[in-house]
Amino acid sequence: MRQKAVIAGVGITPFGKLLDRTLASLGQDAIRQALSDAGIGLDRIQAVWSGNAGGPVVTGQVCVAGQVVLRQMGFGGVPVINVENACATASTAFQQACSMVSLGAYDVVLAFGMEKLYHPDKERPMAVYAGCVDTERPELLDQYLVGDLSAAQVEAAPQDRRSLFMDIYARMARDYMAASGATQRDFALVSAKNSRHGSLNPNAQFRDVLSVEDVLSAKLISPPLTLPMCSPIGDGAAAAVIVSPRVAAELGISDPVHVLSSIVSSGFDVVSGAPGVTVTVSRQAYEEAGIDPRDIDCVELHDATSPAELIYYEALGLCGIGEGPSFLASGATTLGGHVPVNPSGGLVRKGHPIGATGLGQIHELVQQLRGRCGARQAVGAKLAFAENGGGFIGTDAAAIAMTVLSR
Repeated sequence: MRQKAVIAGVGITPFGKLLDRTLASLGQDAIRQALSDAGIGLDRIQAVWSGNAGGPVVTGQVCVAGQVVLRQMGFGGVPVINVENACATASTAFQQACSMVSLGAYDVVLAFGMEKLYHPDKERPMAVYAGCVDTERPELLDQYLVGDLSAAQVEAAPQDRRSLFMDIYARMARDYMAASGATQRDFALVSAKNSRHGSLNPNAQFRDVLSVEDVLSAKLISPPLTLPMCSPIGDGAAAAVIVSPRVAAELGISDPVHVLSSIVSSGFDVVSGAPGVTVTVSRQAYEEAGIDPRDIDCVELHDATSPAELIYYEALGLCGIGEGPSFLASGATTLGGHVPVNPSGGLVRKGHPIGATGLGQIHELVQQLRGRCGARQAVGAKLAFAENGGGFIGTDAAAIAMTVLSR
């Protein structure tokens, strides 16, 4: 039987526009924090999984980013596996590290994710997002993006340069509106909620509180998305030290967080009427962890745009199909509700440095389960869930990772 991995320590940098920071310096800060939190030195680490997605395009650092970070810290001589998996990069590094501990291959491992997306040449980060799709068949994506719009609507849409993924999420939002009756105001309610959560997070990229009217009156990016409904690009890093139960006992960890399940999967061609990748993988994660989604106390999910949060409420089984807007309106997903969602502020407020995002979610949930989140604490949280998706092929995410944690 597999043993359950234990998170011994976590670390994170602020997320944001950090033009004066290097990719390696961000990764090192998060690693040092995680090691200190775990109460161990780097010399105890037996293997490392390093996540980075945009570095090759934005900074020119290819192939050996993890080794560069560690060698600058004077450390080597262990396996270092570099991971790239779109926006699910860091959570994939985490899942792989946890799996190797669960299988008994290692007792003490490190997973970290880092990203530099801000650059004086703004075309570089845009090129990263443009490459997170099937670049050999662009006509299929073009058909998807405008397939529900009239010629007049296409002509009237904003023509400003923006991330390709805002157009992808806009199409998903329009489909959801047609299926559920959700409105643009519902999406603005999500943005306003997460702005309140993010205002309480010292590491969040944006900390101002927005009203629903602020969100609705903001610049239109891709109908129906306004600017505050869209996650920003960002720089940042996050890390976790994962250990076996034996080492956790040896270290005398007073508040261990257990990994009940951690799954990485990929999208597929969905048969009409069959569940997509998010529903399928969430069910796998719940089954492996032996839980019901109604038991979850706290969630960090991939709100690359605010409508995605409502869509994921339903796909993850937090509420019934078509119930996303009413579930939000009930206050269930707000701090103080029975299952706070994105207490960190989510991607739209905490920020979205894609190579670090997944471990940023893990950091938040570990601290929630430890009761260390202060004013944004989900009271009494014992069971937490993370969902992190990335890329887009066909009509669904290319990569997805989900994790169940407990204290």
